Amino acid sequence: GPDGLHHLIWEIVDNSIDEAMAGYAGNIEVSLLPKNRIRVSDDGRGIPVDIHKQTKRSALETIMTTLHAGGKFGGAAYKVSGGLHGVGASVVNALSVYMRVEVCKEGGLYEQEYERGKPKANVKKIGKCGANGTTVIFEPDPQIFSEIEFNWKRVLDRLRQQAYLTRGVRISLADEREGEATTGAHYA
Repeated sequence: GPDGLHHLIWEIVDNSIDEAMAGYAGNIEVSLLPKNRIRVSDDGRGIPVDIHKQTKRSALETIMTTLHAGGKFGGAAYKVSGGLHGVGASVVNALSVYMRVEVCKEGGLYEQEYERGKPKANVKKIGKCGANGTTVIFEPDPQIFSEIEFNWKRVLDRLRQQAYLTRGVRISLADEREGEATTGAHYA
């Protein structure tokens, strides 16, 4: 239902909030896109793209496809956490007919696409970039969610709450869906 649908956004935003709470991100941008897609971008450290020791796959792929693989499990990457990075991201991926993750890290721009939680190809370097950060674009699976309609006010209210609770972060929201042209920002 609508609660579960919107919870997909919260899970991805929580990962960006965690980067802000740890002092690595100052800006989070959320966009409602055409085709029922959502984009969440932050200027944090960027999800690691190197090879994961245990899975022998990219750390990005491991985090996006494996439960309990993120920075909050098995280490002290985050002292405080709003989400369960590695659970939320992999579950959102599994519940999405399409997901693309772009990571800007150490001057390189990397990308991986997924369909219903499965990688469509290996992580690839697609160019160069300046600042670090992560962008996640996803489209919920219509086989799972019978009605896919994101509510602007609901998303704005939740992001305002998150901004209020997270010191030093700027969260912005844009509605880029067809026939819509709305933006909102809130500072904490």
